[in-house]
Amino acid sequence: MTKLVTQRLTRRTLLKSAAATGLVAGGLPMPAIAQNKAVKLGYVSPQTGPLAAFAEADAFVLDGLKSVTQSLGLDVQVIVKDSQSNPNRAAEVAKQLIVDDEINIMLVASTPETTNPVATTCEAEGMPCISTKAPWQPWFIGQQGNPGDPSTWKPFNYAYHFFWGLEDVIAVFTNMWAQVETNKKVGGLFPNDGDGNAWGDKTVGFPPVLAEKGFTLNDPGRYQNLTDDFSAQINAFKSGGVEIVTGVMIPPDFTTFWNQAKQQGFTPKVASIGKAILFPQAVEALGNQGNNLSSEVWWSPNHPFKSSLTGASAKELADGFTQFTKRPWTQPIGFIHALFEVAIDVVKRTDDPTDADAVTAAIAATKLDTIVGHIEWNGANVPPFAAKNICKTPLVGGQWRLKDGGGYDLVITDNKTAPEIPTGGKMEPIV
Repeated sequence: MTKLVTQRLTRRTLLKSAAATGLVAGGLPMPAIAQNKAVKLGYVSPQTGPLAAFAEADAFVLDGLKSVTQSLGLDVQVIVKDSQSNPNRAAEVAKQLIVDDEINIMLVASTPETTNPVATTCEAEGMPCISTKAPWQPWFIGQQGNPGDPSTWKPFNYAYHFFWGLEDVIAVFTNMWAQVETNKKVGGLFPNDGDGNAWGDKTVGFPPVLAEKGFTLNDPGRYQNLTDDFSAQINAFKSGGVEIVTGVMIPPDFTTFWNQAKQQGFTPKVASIGKAILFPQAVEALGNQGNNLSSEVWWSPNHPFKSSLTGASAKELADGFTQFTKRPWTQPIGFIHALFEVAIDVVKRTDDPTDADAVTAAIAATKLDTIVGHIEWNGANVPPFAAKNICKTPLVGGQWRLKDGGGYDLVITDNKTAPEIPTGGKMEPIV
């Protein structure tokens, strides 16, 4: 557990520290807000285990946040808990934060295996909760008493979520596939978890949309996470003439699948994989075999958005991360930063942070331009049954390109769903 407690430091020192971590753009003035609002923020993320790559930006963002809240005169404490990439653990630490640590607002990020149990716990305990980094369908539908019966679905009272949806990633993937000549035969890799069951769902997932768009889906069925043998899936794809592979895999599973596919002589023309290859280190682990793999792009240094806390651009934030970690930028930077942007904005607008209903009302009233785009829970582009608690953010698609000197660049290759985000190239087939 990590606690970030405010300390008395000079304004010059605070701004220097924040700038070094990318949270403050050089020379930008800090906004003046009300002083002495004591508040405890609980934060749950998968810092260890197979989903740990989703939390790579946590230390960077939290280090900068400490400096920013101090410079703003806010009395904010962040209490961090590790879900260990385990849903049961996520629920357990959420309960600890609520009961033992007596937090005022819960923040949670990174895949339904983390967001869902935490949001469910918050609903049961009447705790305001803001979550991100999980498609809205597995987040919302997966927590309903009867996910198979839409007539029973209802919004939540305390949990609010911002991210994109399956409709967005399907559009992005199929737009990218249209740039490469294929036979439109698609192999699906959907695990038996919250994401996999939603992505492979015959009603709300990939199957009906792919069929409408003229693609043939070869779905060998659900597999368990951390599987060490994908021979059955590879054989099904080879015998079915699959030229496109898609799915939503945890990073170690895609590494296993891709290495075995290469060993068994299966190389599709396109491989667009959610979750697993969002991160530079996941692609780097494949050596030269990661070239032209593609994925959804939630956030990048080229996104035309700025931090509501500091005015820092997406590029400045990404550069700050690299300076702080000596690592390439990674997509979670933007959304973890935005999660705390929203939280601080809510704190600023809440007179009594101990009043859960007042905090929840402030969350619901959010209208904020963040480093990942506009956050407002107004139901825009979301089906009515979920509108109250879900805000969608823009999504584009990209492809990993091997650099001459080693390592990879993520090039945005499709922006039809968000034309304000510039592209850097076109899709190329895997060879």
